[in-house]
Amino acid sequence: MPDTSLTSQTLSDEHEDQQISRVLNGLSAMAILFLAGIGAKAWYAEHYMHAWVLWTFIVPVIVNIGWYVWRRDRAAQKGGLLVTVGLLFTYLIASGGEGNTGPLWFYVFPPLLFYLTSLKGGTAILLFCYLLAILVFQFPDMPGVSAEYSTDFKIRFFATLTFESIFCFVLEAGRLRARNKLVALAQAHEHAARTDELTGLANRRDMQSRLNNELSRFERSGHHFSVVLIDLDLFKRINDDFGHDAGDEVLRQFADLVRQMVRQSDVAARWGGEEFLLLLPDTTLLQALTLAERLRAEVAATRFHHREQTLPVTISAGVCSISKSGSINELLKQADVQLYNAKESGRNRIAPRVRSQDAGPGPQTPA
Repeated sequence: MPDTSLTSQTLSDEHEDQQISRVLNGLSAMAILFLAGIGAKAWYAEHYMHAWVLWTFIVPVIVNIGWYVWRRDRAAQKGGLLVTVGLLFTYLIASGGEGNTGPLWFYVFPPLLFYLTSLKGGTAILLFCYLLAILVFQFPDMPGVSAEYSTDFKIRFFATLTFESIFCFVLEAGRLRARNKLVALAQAHEHAARTDELTGLANRRDMQSRLNNELSRFERSGHHFSVVLIDLDLFKRINDDFGHDAGDEVLRQFADLVRQMVRQSDVAARWGGEEFLLLLPDTTLLQALTLAERLRAEVAATRFHHREQTLPVTISAGVCSISKSGSINELLKQADVQLYNAKESGRNRIAPRVRSQDAGPGPQTPA
């Protein structure tokens, strides 16, 4: 059976990626406005070189937005913005900006960094930025460095930046924990909504959805599929003679047996009571009949147990292919008719008939 346990996680990741992309687009637009405005202020203050550098940084921001609009590459969008911001802050620390206030812009970096990367990745990048700032502060004569900062400024800068970084780390860690708990809770609810509690197989609601999806695939591309409607023979007698606990144990053991025999692409569901339904994608009627007969023979040969008691269990099944019907309702109706025929023919049978290699009471010739 297909694994659907990651559906909520996948949807959550996709939703968060989309949200991050929207945030980055908004931040990029704001960055363009700020760079243009502060560059203009620097120009009128006759800091022409500083103004041109700030305006130059607008170019990679616009290119990054255009690349995302064209390719929808979210990883490149994140990386491009982080590199641009990192280079901008490096320039501001090295040059001091206006009035040696350039390093103050670095305070916007930690929350953005942790939001766009992981906790470990963000911490590693921050440590690298700390090292860069230490080099600039301690060696003002290095090439490209034109700013000098007072000792008080250095102490306050590192103290406040450290506090902010730790605070952002804690907040992001809490956000991730809350997100993971919500995803796990959503997965649990999704699993409960799609799964039969007793057997662990898909429930009727989930199977209906899968049948509709498979029909759409058949109508689009012509991929045939078949269904097998299964009923445990004389199940009421098991409940009456051995108790409902024994009946529940039979259902669980039968579900385990079905899981072992179906393919990864097949879907097994508890259709209701002691009825089960198999959905077999890319399967012809003859292939479905063969699988159903193998399952019938395996059930007949298996010893079902409950509290050291051996329980008599056989199945009857009706098989139908979508090629023999025009809708899901008609498909299920025909499978139900075939199941009724199998019951009327003596139970422990598959209908329509298919040749069996064992000497059991199964059908003998294709119908």
